[in-house]
This record gives sequence, structure tokens and C-alpha cells, in this order.
Amino acid sequence: MSDVESGTLEPFSRDMLADPYPAYRALRERGRVQRTPAGHWLVLGYDEVSTLLTDQRFGEAAGRGGRIRLSRTQREGQHQLLGRVDTMLSQDPPEHTRLRRLVSKAFTPRSVQKMRPLIQEIVNELLGGLAGRAEFDLVSELAWPLPVIVIAEMLGIPRADRGRFKRWSDAMVATLGGDYSSLDEARRSNEELVEYVSRVIADRRKQPRDDLISRLVAAEESGQKLSEDEMLGTVALLLVAGNETTAHLVSSGMLALLRNPEQMARLREEPSLLPSAIDEMLRYTGPVHTTRRTAREEVRLGDANISRGEVVVGILAAANRDPEKYADPDRFEVARNATDHVAFGDGIHFCLGAALARLEGQVAIGTLLARFSNLRLLDNEPEWGGTFAIRGVTRLRLHSV
Repeated sequence: MSDVESGTLEPFSRDMLADPYPAYRALRERGRVQRTPAGHWLVLGYDEVSTLLTDQRFGEAAGRGGRIRLSRTQREGQHQLLGRVDTMLSQDPPEHTRLRRLVSKAFTPRSVQKMRPLIQEIVNELLGGLAGRAEFDLVSELAWPLPVIVIAEMLGIPRADRGRFKRWSDAMVATLGGDYSSLDEARRSNEELVEYVSRVIADRRKQPRDDLISRLVAAEESGQKLSEDEMLGTVALLLVAGNETTAHLVSSGMLALLRNPEQMARLREEPSLLPSAIDEMLRYTGPVHTTRRTAREEVRLGDANISRGEVVVGILAAANRDPEKYADPDRFEVARNATDHVAFGDGIHFCLGAALARLEGQVAIGTLLARFSNLRLLDNEPEWGGTFAIRGVTRLRLHSV
């Protein structure tokens, strides 16, 4: 039985991490909607996954999968658990609608495009350290630090505190990636992050600045504001959700280009194809592989009758390679312009940071191609990491001369 068939959402085996798509294809051929031995439903077809994401008969709240654990250490040294705070990922309307409206203004395509010079500056700074080097690891040198620095800049975190912010983020994300060996470090990082952000929130209440935390403090929708716990949860969500996924987009996307040299050559010749290429990377090797919902009532999906309360797991990565949706889906084509993929989800829970992730990918990969004309892989089998939910390259050594 494959990792996918078990439906237990455990970390993938090494072989599945390297290439889960044959297993997805075999499963989809057996049934586009099917029940697992664990009692969950798997949804693998594009149309069926799209329905799962957009039909309000499937909800998030029952599963509570997007709740954020917040804790702090009291002055006497005792551990105080603030609890798991609901974020927009774990809520259904109307609470989801309120939270998303309060936060979304910072992530509109227009707002995000204003950040292009800043993102370009950060990429230039990170790549500047590679001058004169014949080889480097794309993940540690660029893909991993970039999204955390961008989020820190958006939140108004001083440059001097970037290192701590990155350490907290890495520790918290590690547990999401299936590494449970450092739970104590994740807890300490959580406490330090909560204490740090609480101080920043208090400071912004007194002296607002031009940053996202100030806007969260001032945000208001229909007379309602974010509570402090909601602000803390939102900051933690942005840090966690926008970190690993964007890093994997850059590293896995570059790997797809390097393994398809004719497509990389075409992108070099036609840089206007970069937006299309980023969406093709998301379709072909997107970082988020699954999402889960709970049926709020009895629903017929495809050929399956799903009962109220049953858990349904949508395999986004399988849907994005459905041959009934995309011609020759296992072929990587930078000009495909597959903007209708479901790598960012769909419906009311469509990824709030989609425009930001796309822009970071465009700037990072576009700059790499422009700056290094002879990039090639040093490892035929790069290192992969992740779980049933999120998968990506964790080490990608490149020769740059």
C-alpha cells in the first residue's frame, strides 16, 4: 500500500518524495474519488478537487487544520499555553470572511507589485554573496531565506532581528514538515515569537508605522477589529504559510527547469514567459500537495456519496496533472500558461499570498537566469523533504561557472 492510499497524512517515503506522481496517476485511474483504509476520502480528479474547494457544503472549521498554537513563558519561568488560535484557514464564514477582509488589503496584486523593488533588492543581496563561487546550494543561499526576509520586511521587523525571526520560523515550520525531533525548540521559538510580536504590537499601538503590523492594529471592517490573539495568530500564519511553500516553489521550480534544458533555454530567450513559467512550475511541481475538508452535509462528489462529518482529502498535485484537464500533463512547458491550476487552492480559502509567492518566484528565478548563464546540477538526485501535505527540494547544489 502506498503512502497516499493509507490516507494517514504521514511523511512520504523517500521514493514517494522523489516522485509521487506515478502513484497519483495509478490511484486516479482506479477512481477519481475513493475511500482509504483509514476511512478518509481521497479526491484526485481536477473537476472533483475544484468542486471540493469551492462547494460550501465542504467546510474547514470541523477539521481545525489551520489553527495556530500560541504559547508564552511567564515571568516566573512557567510555561503558559495561550491555546490554539483560529486563523482564517481554520474558519468558515462569517468569521473567515471578517478575518480575511481585515488582512487581505496588504496582499492584493496591486499592493504586492509595489514590493517588486524590495524583493529584487533582497534577491540581489542574497546572490551577491555568491560572487566568484563555482558552486552553491540554491536552497540555503536563496530559496529558504528569501520568503522569511520578505515577510519580516512586510511586518516591519528591523534588519538586525532578521536572524532571530528566521530561526523562529525554521523551528516552527520543521514540525509541520514532519520533523518531530525538535518539538522543544519549536515551543521555545513559539514563545519567543509571541513575546517579540506582542511587544511590536504594543509599540505600534503607540506609534504606528508604514508596515503590516501597524495596519493589522488599525484594521477595521464593519466596526470590528482584530483581537491581539488574532493578530498574533495572523503573524504566525503568515510566517509559517509563506515560508516553506515559497521556498519550495523557487527550488523545485529551478529543478524543473534544469531537468528540462530546452524549456530553460526558451525562457532565457523569451523572459516575457516568466509569469507563465512560474504557474507551470506550480502546476507541475507545486509545493502543496493536499488539502482537507469536512462534509457539512451529505454530498455526492463524482461517483461517491460522502456522509456528513466525513473527512475529504483533495490531492491538489494529482488534480494538476489530470489528463482530462491538461494535455500531456507530465510534460513541463513554460508557455503552457496554466493559470487555472489548483496549487493555491480555490474558493474562499484561495491562498491569500498567491500574488506574493508568484512575484517572489518571478524575481528569484528571473534573476538567477539573467545572472548565471551556465547553471547545471551537481547532484542527479537532489534531497527532498516534506509530508503528505507539503513537498519540496531541501538541497539543490548547482554549478554556476
